[in-house]
Amino acid sequence: MNRTIKPEQLKTQISNKLILDVRRESDLATSKEQLANAQWKNPEQISSWADKLPKDKDIVLYCVRGGSVSNSVVDALQAKGLKACFIEGGIEGWKAAGGAVIAR
Repeated sequence: MNRTIKPEQLKTQISNKLILDVRRESDLATSKEQLANAQWKNPEQISSWADKLPKDKDIVLYCVRGGSVSNSVVDALQAKGLKACFIEGGIEGWKAAGGAVIAR
């Protein structure tokens, strides 16, 4: 599976994906937005939640800008055999491409 998904591509496929918000707690605290149906997971506690994720579902995650946080979480999830990728550009890239966000 690819490591990334373009926001434009995700917009047409989002309905059957598990969306994870993996922004650091400090970044999450300063944001008032998230993708609809996103579940926040603390990237620093990945070992406590990664094994509970469904192996049969496509997982799309995002951080603020699609940098080191997303890369490390994708590496960890893919190593566990999960179908995970992250949004190119993070939530900022998603919004720039016209992707919808909701208040959190």
